[in-house]
Amino acid sequence: MVNNLILWSAIAFLSVVWVEVVRDCYHALAHVWPTLYKLHGWHHRVFRPDLSVTSEEIYRKAHWYNDVPEALVMLTFSFLPGLILFIWGFDYAWVTTFGSLYTFSFLVTAIARGAGVPKADEITDLTHRPGQFTEIPANWRVNRTYHWRHHFDDQKAYYCGTLTLVDKILGTALSLKGKTIAVTGASGTFGQALLKYLYLSDAKAIALTSQGNPVSIEVKGKVIPIKTLTWKIGEEDALKDLLETVDILVINHGVNVHSQRSEEAINTAYEVNTFSGFRLMELFLKTVKTNKQIATKEVWVNTSEAEVNPAFSPLYELSKRALGDLITLRRLDAPCVIRKVILGPFKSNLNPVGIMSADWTAKQVVKAAKRDSRNIIVTINPITFIAFPIKEFFVSWYFRLFTKAS
Repeated sequence: MVNNLILWSAIAFLSVVWVEVVRDCYHALAHVWPTLYKLHGWHHRVFRPDLSVTSEEIYRKAHWYNDVPEALVMLTFSFLPGLILFIWGFDYAWVTTFGSLYTFSFLVTAIARGAGVPKADEITDLTHRPGQFTEIPANWRVNRTYHWRHHFDDQKAYYCGTLTLVDKILGTALSLKGKTIAVTGASGTFGQALLKYLYLSDAKAIALTSQGNPVSIEVKGKVIPIKTLTWKIGEEDALKDLLETVDILVINHGVNVHSQRSEEAINTAYEVNTFSGFRLMELFLKTVKTNKQIATKEVWVNTSEAEVNPAFSPLYELSKRALGDLITLRRLDAPCVIRKVILGPFKSNLNPVGIMSADWTAKQVVKAAKRDSRNIIVTINPITFIAFPIKEFFVSWYFRLFTKAS
């Protein structure tokens, strides 16, 4: 009996996932098929940036023209898994009707909103409620902050309605189009490669470097100059005004003192790899104030797989692990998304014996970010894919249990 309950629960859950996939595919199709967009477009006419409605009449029509047809499509496809299982002779095909009942509830509430039933919108249209955002964009579920981005950041992304699975598969869970993205360590091998793929993603890239030379990238044989600003470690406050205008800050600078262990080497490793990055992040987080900034601003921090694996450079490991732990702690109260970039040995000036190419590594980082990976792991070491999530889970919960929000 227990085994049957587990099986029934799994089938019921998958039937819900299935209809949500149908809904999100329908939504994505509506943005590429003009005929379908004539119906879906009503939904995008409804809301102002503060999620208040432009017109009660348009709000009701949007549900009749968009939400009701969408629910009918979901309901139609909800019978497909049960039909397939029935043809295969599966005894519990009837459990898939849970997905149909789930979808039917969407149809009923859409009709209620279209008919103007009092309080129906407040009770059922949760991702469109106006007011201050209280959460950053969620990772695996669609909250108000996540869905706001579909309306006002990029309508060619963020298609999902309840679960973010389809966006992750399509690479539309984060849009970089038009985003102003500043990258520290931009004159380094990985920094330049990252700027290239940000540029190819239609982002407005800014190079932050301690070198005096302007940064450029090469794309299809053409040299593209990148807006370059020079700054120095310890003078992070000089970037304060710039960070107000930046959507995504990529903290990528670092130093490797290799086998040194002198006082100077210790100070250098921690100042560059730990404290400078942390100060920059805190400056950036202070710029996150409005709903739009909560929804669209982000920090990416290159902490390295030295967080969990030896790099045969003790001070590099210690300083990067310290930064990694500080990021894990700060994530608990951060006003915007903070991503960790955990990279394996790519070839660069800091690591001339690296195995991966910086170009390939940067490409994977951008692809993973578009799938909304909060911990972006790019490495040839399979241990990291196991060790890092375990370490991050336990350290995060340790901080939750023994610290409190300020």
